[in-house]
Amino acid sequence: MAAQLIDGKAVAAQVHEEVRLAVAERVRAGRPAPALATVLVGSDPASSVYVGSKRKLCEKVGIRSEHVDLPPTVSQAELLALIDQLNADPKVDGILVQLPLPAHIDSELVIERIDPKKDVDGFHPYNLGRLAQKPQHPRPLLRPCTPYGAMRLIESTGTATRGARARWWSGPPTSWAGRWRSSCCWAMRR
Repeated sequence: MAAQLIDGKAVAAQVHEEVRLAVAERVRAGRPAPALATVLVGSDPASSVYVGSKRKLCEKVGIRSEHVDLPPTVSQAELLALIDQLNADPKVDGILVQLPLPAHIDSELVIERIDPKKDVDGFHPYNLGRLAQKPQHPRPLLRPCTPYGAMRLIESTGTATRGARARWWSGPPTSWAGRWRSSCCWAMRR
């Protein structure tokens, strides 16, 4: 198979338009626009750019975005209390806690505190477990963006993915990147 150049910007624009239309239809039907709460702890430059881009994209497609910026000194208890508050808020449909977190905060505990139904990263153990199951089992409550995006890119080429074998190099299996790798490989098996 020869290499094929994929226009990621064109695929992204298509996905953005699909989401914008779905949100507009939802609002026309009398339902509220979905809401994403983004939580940024500290001021890591790369994290700030990433979260900022998510916030701008939400605005572009009609998703309500709630911004929570916390100082790097926030306590773990305060962060967990915020997550509990966001979990309980019926107006919040998704929660994104930007990683990495400061060293004094247990990231795993934070991830596990997010309601799996609102876990937009798909990192909650419940969602990771469902993602790893065979295709005949239910999918995670929310599909993680990275493997889903990779699948959309591959599908944009017209390449058949059902039954295909995939390799994804991005880090050791215990890293977040390794978990994404596993997610992408699961998606290729579907």
